[in-house]
Amino acid sequence: MKKFKNFLISLGLLLILVAALAIWVKLTWPLVLAAAVLFAVWMAVTRQGRQAASVTAVGVSTLRQRLGSSSVIVIGIAGVVGVLVALLAMGEGYGETLRKTGNTETAIVMRGASASEVMSVLERDNVVVIPQAAGIARDAQGKPVASPELVVAANLPLKGGTEDDVGSVQLRGIGDEAWTVRPTIKVIAGRKFKPGMHELMVGQGAQREFAGMDVGQQIKLGNQMWTVVGEFASGDALDSELWADANVVSDVYRRGGSRNSVTVKLADPRSFDAFKAALEGDPRLKVDVSTTLDYFSKQSEGTSKMIKGIGITVGVIMAIGAVFGALNCMFAAVAARAREIATLRAIGFRGMPVVVAIMLETMLLALIGGLLGGALAWLIFNGYTASTLAAGSVGKLSFEFSVTPALLWSGLKWALAIGFIGGLFPAVRAARLPVTTALREL
Repeated sequence: MKKFKNFLISLGLLLILVAALAIWVKLTWPLVLAAAVLFAVWMAVTRQGRQAASVTAVGVSTLRQRLGSSSVIVIGIAGVVGVLVALLAMGEGYGETLRKTGNTETAIVMRGASASEVMSVLERDNVVVIPQAAGIARDAQGKPVASPELVVAANLPLKGGTEDDVGSVQLRGIGDEAWTVRPTIKVIAGRKFKPGMHELMVGQGAQREFAGMDVGQQIKLGNQMWTVVGEFASGDALDSELWADANVVSDVYRRGGSRNSVTVKLADPRSFDAFKAALEGDPRLKVDVSTTLDYFSKQSEGTSKMIKGIGITVGVIMAIGAVFGALNCMFAAVAARAREIATLRAIGFRGMPVVVAIMLETMLLALIGGLLGGALAWLIFNGYTASTLAAGSVGKLSFEFSVTPALLWSGLKWALAIGFIGGLFPAVRAARLPVTTALREL
């Protein structure tokens, strides 16, 4: 009967734990702050709350005497939070870089059912028809602001590597319209390429990644030698590309008059639906139309989800280790304070204040670990530049890790959840330990 009773108690604790964690994951910081205020009021105005505060103060005052075991909890949880936030920051930075590449003021037209530009092929007739659609902005000469573009993959030696260390870069063939469609792109060194010449401009991200990208140097692409004449900065995924004259790129890579996509500037973002309907309803065309914001956001989804999945998986594995570390340390702390806890209960302290006190002590250590891990992740990784093997199915993409307040808050919630789990069972054991048995323990 006693074993069955203990089983029911353990099962009840497990169900409470699962329910609490499910609720905790969904909580936003205002709700957590409100809950903390209510808890503080309970501790201030109720008898059991004041007892819990007293026991907590005693436990916290002895942390210096248990510095070694307390450090195990803090360092373990800091490691979990630091690794988790760093991995999630990588996914956030990757996605943010792609999302910044697009906006609602421009639209991209590709062949129907194409997942990315490199998979799309628009024949010359389509490239001529698309800019005539209603809803496209026009320049001072009355011409539609539309940029037919060609995208190909090229292999180049990586900076700092051997001749065999090569990476894939995205070469974009453009015309003058590309600069009008993307007015935020700035030339930061050299000049723009001349039409009809084998000249390149490199994004600052590509310049960091690949050898031979300095202005004035020559590189081989396809079967031709190209001269780097300028460097540009966009602050987004385009920083990882090379730009050249579309007709020259087409000749070198034998693409004829076809293009991969047409990017247009909308006369008004509200005209996008009409623009999309006109093109998709044209019997001469079989195209997909989306805003550049939607297009580049979708390009980031798969990789961002994969990185997030890896981060959470690694975090869970490390969290399990941290939980066992916290359990071991807190069980040891409860055993060392058994006579103290029994004395408190003998003089009128009930089980609830004891449970709350031990839980608060563990979660205080978890909070310190969470803050330490989050601070280290922010100091080391925020703004750290990295690159991925491919972006949009072709080319390396340079991006910066982004340690956002939302990620730091998620890391802190993980830390407190680990502290909650690590303190719950030792706290319950302390509250259920018979007073007479505890007073006999050394």
